Amino acid sequence: MSCGSSETRASCCGGGSSSQDQINPNSATEVYDSVKDYYGKRLQGSDDLKTSACTTGASAMPRYIRQAIAEVHDEVVKRYYGCGLVVPQLLQDAHVLDLGSGAGRDCFVVSKLVGEKGKVVGVDMTEEQLQVARQHIEYHRDKFGLSKSNVEFRHGYIEKLGEAGLEDGTFDVIMSNCVINLVPDKEAVLRESYRVLRDGGELYFSDVYSSAIVPDDLRKDAVLWGECISGALYWEDLISLAKKVGFATPRLVRAAPIDMNTEEMQAKLGDLRFVSATYRLVKVPVSEQEAKSQKVTYNGGALNNPDELEFDQTVSFPAQTAVTVSAAVTAILRSSRFARYLSFADAPCCAPTPADPDLNPFVLSDRTPAAAASGGGCCGGGTGSSTDKDSTGCGPPAKKSCC
Repeated sequence: MSCGSSETRASCCGGGSSSQDQINPNSATEVYDSVKDYYGKRLQGSDDLKTSACTTGASAMPRYIRQAIAEVHDEVVKRYYGCGLVVPQLLQDAHVLDLGSGAGRDCFVVSKLVGEKGKVVGVDMTEEQLQVARQHIEYHRDKFGLSKSNVEFRHGYIEKLGEAGLEDGTFDVIMSNCVINLVPDKEAVLRESYRVLRDGGELYFSDVYSSAIVPDDLRKDAVLWGECISGALYWEDLISLAKKVGFATPRLVRAAPIDMNTEEMQAKLGDLRFVSATYRLVKVPVSEQEAKSQKVTYNGGALNNPDELEFDQTVSFPAQTAVTVSAAVTAILRSSRFARYLSFADAPCCAPTPADPDLNPFVLSDRTPAAAASGGGCCGGGTGSSTDKDSTGCGPPAKKSCC
């Protein structure tokens, strides 16, 4: 979820690597070693970035998230190189998994949001970062007024969650920000995420996607891996992989363009385009897969989101207002944590069935004003709709870039 881990920072921030550097994109060992090399040796600063994959501006954050970030320990914040937070609404009492948790900033923020009955688990492959996170568990328990800590950190790889001891059907929400593009085996990440989610649970994540399959010669380029480019998934492949492992059709929440900072980089990529996008993938149980279009009303009153719930790029639920949704959305909502805040009623037989929106993030990115598109963490994730937002979005300390 965060861009705060060693592997993620290296990915997001790239660095001054020679264009001759090559890796085997199918070898997780080579990819991760290259990423660690970027972070530990090659990155000098944000001026070394060759794309905007990491510096897409953060959207304005709701006050409750800014307040939570402000309470995170200074050392943890210092070890976090990202900006923004990719987090969905309605996390109270939820069990949440953070893929690529780094030094734990986002885990600690979410630990406050889930409260006493919730739980947060962070997984990262870098022990040095995890040590920092673990040293501050008790500090945040006391800071947030919890009787016992609700957060823990485990060493592991996000495509091998079983090795980190994570069991089937454990989590309500999985979050990730600009990490999945690093992993050669994306299907394994989605399959493991599906396994550890409960029925109705969701993978809510931001990442980088390409307009076509990235050619092999570019996938071997270590600099482009460092820039979150070489490992980017063709967006249509995300849709097919998600369905293959069992998720319902993905829902596109928002998207923002990624710009190349140099003519050399643009020339290397040719006609390929890249975009950062936030999707939600939901594990819908068989019992709900035959749902029909219905009128859905948000009853209001949810903690931190009393007036409106955001679902995706076209669907939101103002409090006390009936909204007709498609059968696909109905199936997701009825099985999800949203259900306890919603009322469902049959749609009139003559009412038109809402069409599901285009899942192409480039279409959404092209029609979204730049100021609104630049949401969330390194990869443009965002935190969902809310009122009472400021212009910085990042919360203290405000940063112009992830680096």
